[in-house]
Amino acid sequence: MINRKKFVGKTLLVVVALTVQAAGGALAMDGNPIGNGAGPRGWVGDLSPIGPKDWGYDRAAHLLERAGFGGTPDQVRDLARLTPAEAVRRIVYYQDIDNSHLPSFIHSGVYDPGLEHFPPSRPAATKLAKETGEAMGIKVKPAGNRRLQPVVNRFFYWLRASYLETNRVAYWWANRMLGTNHPLQEKMALFWHGHFAVNEAKVRDYRKMLRQLELFYRHGTGNFRDLLVGVAQDPAMLHFLDAGQNVKGAPNENFGREVMELFTMGVGNYTEADIREAARAFTGWNYVDLDFVVYPEQHDHGEKVFLGRTGDFDGVDILDIILEQPVTADFIAGKIYRYLVREQLSRDLQSRLGTVFRAGGYEIAPLLQTIFLSRDFYSTASYGTHIKSPVELVISTYRKLGLKAVPGVPDFNSATTALGKQLFRPPTVAGWAQGRAWITPGLLIERGNFARDVLFPDINFIPPDRFPPDGTIRTVSDKIARGLDITSATMEVDGEMMAMSNVMADRDEDFNTRYGSFRGWQMAIQRVKPIPRQTAAVNLAGMVLAEGLQNAEQVVDYFLWRFLRVPLGEPDRRRLIAFLIGELGTEQIAEAETYLEDPLRMLLHLIMSAPEYQLG
Repeated sequence: MINRKKFVGKTLLVVVALTVQAAGGALAMDGNPIGNGAGPRGWVGDLSPIGPKDWGYDRAAHLLERAGFGGTPDQVRDLARLTPAEAVRRIVYYQDIDNSHLPSFIHSGVYDPGLEHFPPSRPAATKLAKETGEAMGIKVKPAGNRRLQPVVNRFFYWLRASYLETNRVAYWWANRMLGTNHPLQEKMALFWHGHFAVNEAKVRDYRKMLRQLELFYRHGTGNFRDLLVGVAQDPAMLHFLDAGQNVKGAPNENFGREVMELFTMGVGNYTEADIREAARAFTGWNYVDLDFVVYPEQHDHGEKVFLGRTGDFDGVDILDIILEQPVTADFIAGKIYRYLVREQLSRDLQSRLGTVFRAGGYEIAPLLQTIFLSRDFYSTASYGTHIKSPVELVISTYRKLGLKAVPGVPDFNSATTALGKQLFRPPTVAGWAQGRAWITPGLLIERGNFARDVLFPDINFIPPDRFPPDGTIRTVSDKIARGLDITSATMEVDGEMMAMSNVMADRDEDFNTRYGSFRGWQMAIQRVKPIPRQTAAVNLAGMVLAEGLQNAEQVVDYFLWRFLRVPLGEPDRRRLIAFLIGELGTEQIAEAETYLEDPLRMLLHLIMSAPEYQLG
């Protein structure tokens, strides 16, 4: 059994000693030192392609890390055997590579048509029910106590069911990222998810979130115009940016503003008048269930003046005018570059990338091909300088471990949330901050905790999709399970007594909100399929023995080579060797073969907790 205090103490001592360094260590596998990947400083800003003599294992690993989520040594070797042009083409033009082993999302069957036009709030739901006698497909009881309770239950049911089903979609997506033969498709879908940010908490319909993800799959490396028009007519985006409030005579500026500020041009390249005119052009755009619709009577057919052009424009016309602006190609190309290469981007390089993008008719794949083949992509400024986002960290960890499925323990959604990024729940319409925003003292500790939870799963793990996170719901559930009536079960929660006026009203009320919240969760977990909860199938001892590693030094060198893209300095490498020898009680692997697994897991935890592991 592991002595947790001793283990954590050793971990912290070593992690504190590790700092991000440029110095290369004596780490060689297949004749490729881990630090030899970065090209000359003269390659910075050079978009000319590298040649076969510039290619090798380390640069193939760099490409797979940035254009996907890293991989096992065998996956990297497959790319390294090709020429750089062939490798990049395989990554970028992936459509002919078989990916049929990835399953479609299996719905739980939690939605029915009665939920369409879901009310924006519980008060709105009960108001509608009182006025019309029905809401969300549920009729008001003709008589009796709590006549609106089924309506309230229904409201909370869909909130919980959509939330839980969205978490299942996130797991499905994570498994695609892990197992795909099209890593760039997933990487770009992740990029567009942050660029065209939409939050399930407002959309409240997992189906719309899934539809938008599928849109990113179709057009994420295709033509940007097709993607932009698709997003503008996407029900998730239309709902998120309040399309229903954008009507003739009262245009809502939300989408008109965001489409220029965040999605295409960037701040400072349009006027407030342009925003107002764009909003008029988008009036009448809406959706019914999962389908885009235009309501002609709500559309403003008047003349608009937008970015110097005049006409009776509709939304597509506005998007086409935006695409005519050179700044649009520069803005999008620059944002893609910062996501895939590095944060620091000169105006000159951004302009040249924008020119490539415009010249290619806004086709995304040729731009990506130019970036991934360029000397700049493999330069000292680009190599090993990218701070992995939470999703990148988690998926790359699983890929490098050689896992075939995302573990249910630790919970994927909880882990990425603790690290700062939960899929389908961006903090704002601007998406997530990047780069150094992912690294704070607290978040660095969380990254180490994630590695620990993968390698040493929590035996007290409670599935969050089966156990309400809300303490109020759990308290009410416990009381009802003991036989208390609804009023008594909801009278005191978390030490707070319900006001006596509420107690009296509760005996003859139209509904009980706390009970509705409890019952909604109860119905949701009955209908939403559970997330599989297996632990990570990690076998480090088997990995070491399969490689024929004979001593602690070889093991440390192999782990550093396999899991890091940034080298450790020699003193840090020696500390890890000494740590492993101390845990094994010997330098020789053969002598420790019967108890090898736990010391190897502790070693890998140290490596994954290091600052260097956060970089790719």
